[in-house]
Amino acid sequence: MAELLYQRNVYGETLVELGRDNSDIVVLDADLSSSTRTQMFAKAYPERFFNFGVAEQNMMAAAAGLASCGKIVFVSTFAVFATGRAWDQIRASIVYSGFNVKIVATHSGITVGPDGATHQALEDIAIMRVLPNMTVVVPCDGPQTRDAVKASFKHPGPFYVRLGRAKVSTVEGKGKFILGKADIVCEGEDITIIACGQMVQIAQEAIKSKELSKISCQLINMHTIKPIDKEAIIKAARKTKAIVVAEEHSVQGGLAAAVDEVVSENCPTRVLRIGIRDKFGQSGDPQELLKEYNLTDRDVISVVKKAFSGAK
Repeated sequence: MAELLYQRNVYGETLVELGRDNSDIVVLDADLSSSTRTQMFAKAYPERFFNFGVAEQNMMAAAAGLASCGKIVFVSTFAVFATGRAWDQIRASIVYSGFNVKIVATHSGITVGPDGATHQALEDIAIMRVLPNMTVVVPCDGPQTRDAVKASFKHPGPFYVRLGRAKVSTVEGKGKFILGKADIVCEGEDITIIACGQMVQIAQEAIKSKELSKISCQLINMHTIKPIDKEAIIKAARKTKAIVVAEEHSVQGGLAAAVDEVVSENCPTRVLRIGIRDKFGQSGDPQELLKEYNLTDRDVISVVKKAFSGAK
């Protein structure tokens, strides 16, 4: 059985590991370190941890200042506050100057659950990937979170890592994490599913179902949203009959939009989207919200069937 892990726990553990070997790493949080798990770093290296309280904009500006002095800065809070509330400071103070700031945001997507619409970031990929020089990564599980955080440390410049709140299953069949290179989880000839985050595991479950046993599905884990792996997308568009994109994010501006941009310019093909359709979230149990917003394995099965039927 696949291991269930909190991505944020893995993040906290990885921060401590990185901080042990590099004294230039500093960590900033906005009064949510117990939730983001940066408290692990705070306990290990209190002199390099700064709690800004509920002042996300000030935190991002300070991160830019610390980076300008040669520090490698990891900044964390909930995704909706890290990106939406502090976007101007990220754009003008961090990204414009290319500062070495790593924004690792937790509690993204609809599965934040009971906290409701005000805390559910459904637009963050869109507003981060539009920024020049920003790298955007959405790990699919715990082990890939460790790889992504380590990659952000090694990669110079602004970096956004999107993590969820709930435990997620470890995806079987992943290859080695390479920044900017898609991970082919399984090969197929009929339909390509391109997914990110926990939608990779959900798509994998759909592919294993009896209902898709006669449709050969390729599954791509597109963990790096920017720079996106154009080569993998074009190859998939030429190889299979249609593409289905699955993301726990708005279908406007996120992974599906990024895929659309690549295929429209290079290899036009049919692209169907699974994601949040021009709606805000709401309070509820995470699994019930996945059903309400059509993000379950049943929904993937339905859209894959539609893609296969329309492609004949």
